[in-house]
Amino acid sequence: MKGTVREKFGKLTDDDLQVIGGKKDQFLGKLQERYGISREQAQKDLDNWLQGQHQMEPRTHATGRSPEKETLRTRTSGGSSSGG
Repeated sequence: MKGTVREKFGKLTDDDLQVIGGKKDQFLGKLQERYGISREQAQKDLDNWLQGQHQMEPRTHATGRSPEKETLRTRTSGGSSSGG
């Protein structure tokens, strides 16, 4: 997933991605910082990208989401994640 993030958000560094670690607030903050955009625009860009990823990825998990995506979605929706 790191590669696809870097394809879309090329200004994010490997260090940024390590700090983000699947946390939506961290991700939005780094998008704001690197791209000089508002939090609302960062949220919109992230949501649009995630929606595109959802449509492109094969369904590999019982929920219809890949394990990597489920971790990001679980962490961003306030749920708990097992491991990670």
